Amino acid sequence: MFRPRIIPVLLLKGNALVKSKGFKDFRYIGDPINAVKVFNDLKADELVFLDIEATKEKRIISTELVKQVGEEANMPFAVGGGIKNLDEIQNIIAKGAEKVIINTCAVENPKFIREASDNFGSSTIVVCVDVKKKFFSGEVVWSNSGSKSSKYSPKDFAKIIEDNGAGEIIIQSINKDGTMSGYDLDLIKKISTTVTIPVVALGGAGNLDHMIEAYKKGFASALAAGSLFVFQGPNKGVLINYVEKSDLSFFR
Repeated sequence: MFRPRIIPVLLLKGNALVKSKGFKDFRYIGDPINAVKVFNDLKADELVFLDIEATKEKRIISTELVKQVGEEANMPFAVGGGIKNLDEIQNIIAKGAEKVIINTCAVENPKFIREASDNFGSSTIVVCVDVKKKFFSGEVVWSNSGSKSSKYSPKDFAKIIEDNGAGEIIIQSINKDGTMSGYDLDLIKKISTTVTIPVVALGGAGNLDHMIEAYKKGFASALAAGSLFVFQGPNKGVLINYVEKSDLSFFR
């Protein structure tokens, strides 16, 4: 029986893991390879690594780090950060990543997604759609780590990137990031009912019930989270964790 993938999302700043709130207020979490080892033991479905400074610094995520993750990880993983051409995608895939995640370049040039999917297959190309409300304009898509607004509404942009061959969409609420108050269910449902490709919910998960809601009410194909998998307890002590296998039956 189908069960949605449950995906820890790990943010990189330099070669360190951090966690954000509202795409700012970064907190140091630890070493990425140590986190991979823990998620191996916990049998995570999949991992996502996002380098949040790569675009600003005009580079891509460290391919050496991608290689290290590929050598250590027992599960599929996807990486993003500054990717803007086919050679970079080829290099990242050669280092062991199953998928690449594209954000800024997809907003600036949606046709690049068509070029990438034609060369590497749709299943390799994921677009992360960062969404934040803008005064007088409603919800819009943002790029450059949430610092630059675009002309696109989330629904329109999701359809554009699906038409250009993206194999999967990560829909992320910037407003919900790090709050652990629950996903933006309306946003997730809006995108899930607009496109036919898988939609990964991200931003705001604080417990298992939030994930079940995003799956059953938002129709998400997969459920991703950051804070939920790196913090523990009311004081948010750093502790890598994952969903208990005995709890997965709630998604059926």
